[in-house]
Amino acid sequence: MAPRRQQEIFQATLGLLAEKGYEGLTVEGVADRSGVNKTTIYRWWPSKAALLAAALVEADTLAVEAPDTGSLRGDLEALVRGIAALLTRPPAADVAVAALGAAVHHPELAETARRFFADRLAREEQIFERARRRGELREDADPMLIMDLLGGAVWLRTVFRGLPLDDGFAAEAVRTVLDGSAPA
Repeated sequence: MAPRRQQEIFQATLGLLAEKGYEGLTVEGVADRSGVNKTTIYRWWPSKAALLAAALVEADTLAVEAPDTGSLRGDLEALVRGIAALLTRPPAADVAVAALGAAVHHPELAETARRFFADRLAREEQIFERARRRGELREDADPMLIMDLLGGAVWLRTVFRGLPLDDGFAAEAVRTVLDGSAPA
């Protein structure tokens, strides 16, 4: 399938997810919205869950590029700002929240969530590899834990608490994770 056509299907999938939730997401609806025959969709993705999994991992809507600012601190701040933008600006915010809600209530999507976050961590790994080469990160530092702390802070603040992120949030979150909170 042509990449442009595939992105159209993914955009239709995520658009319907954001609008109607997982229960309202159907392959027929995706076919109607994307202009692709449903048998073609089923040929590539055997179920609604498989289609959603592919869309979450491969669609441009939820893409956050791994920055390269020249420093670990700068890269992590840029990454936090990117995650914050995803969770506060439509349509990505609606998609992310709907996908999280669907994964919580539908066990068949648990693997989708794992795959989505594993893909994101694999993309972010280069930030940590560069930081280790520059001597900015301990060899035993856990990139997943660092990203969980930073990403979790953004999710908790924006989605669960419904609070805005001020301009200094990214820098403060990164400072807290990298430097701690104890007095020097």
